[in-house]
Amino acid sequence: MKRPRFGAWLAFAVGVAYFAIPLIGTVEFSLRIRRGTYSLDAYGNVLSDPAFWNTFGFSASAAVATIVAGTLLVVPTAYWIRLRLPGLRPYVEFITLMPLIIPAIVLVFGYLRLYNSSSWLPMTGAPWSTDVLMVAGYVVLALPYLYRAVDTGMRSIDVRSLTEAAESLGAARSTILFRVIFPNVRTAVLSGAFLTFAIVIGEFTLASLLDRPAFGPYLQLVGANRAYEPSALAFIAFAVTWACMGLIQLFARDPAARSVKV
Repeated sequence: MKRPRFGAWLAFAVGVAYFAIPLIGTVEFSLRIRRGTYSLDAYGNVLSDPAFWNTFGFSASAAVATIVAGTLLVVPTAYWIRLRLPGLRPYVEFITLMPLIIPAIVLVFGYLRLYNSSSWLPMTGAPWSTDVLMVAGYVVLALPYLYRAVDTGMRSIDVRSLTEAAESLGAARSTILFRVIFPNVRTAVLSGAFLTFAIVIGEFTLASLLDRPAFGPYLQLVGANRAYEPSALAFIAFAVTWACMGLIQLFARDPAARSVKV
């Protein structure tokens, strides 16, 4: 019999406590809006606020647009680099990691400088064009996560063999990309997509400085003017993030494997 690894279990317990204790404290505080008893009034106040649903819906729509634009940009790029231009891979990886080094506030100030109402391309002059600019910024912020996820998925398959087999059957390059390569990296794309969704939902800097009605500025506004509702919002945002993680596990499974009954 092997003796239990006390050190491993201790490290696991410390890690769980590190994440669980602050969360439990946040939830417990959010329930104390009524003195002397626990209540869900803070959650009711948040969920009954029209601004909550408006801002969350706006950010969710922006997240979907970001996922679509980012996927259409990253998947063909990662595929072409792995197939034809492997020498450019280190440079592309460096570029995609730049958003982790350069703060978002630098990006948005650059946007305001280049695309203000007095520039040659006044994209901040109308709400729809400002939304396009904001989504473009979100695509940049999501690149480190989306590209790395897709590139890891590309590593797990033989891109060259799949491409040559499809070309031998007369498939066009677009058919190869969307009907051969994309289904094989579906798990990686979904992982990057749900991470992107979680990032966009809580993003503050771009939406605030571009003056868009997003969920991140709403979180900051509630946190500055209420006591218990910010804790409720923090838990809701945490639940949304973990729901995204759960959806990754759900949709990443092979449909054929899900259909097998034990």
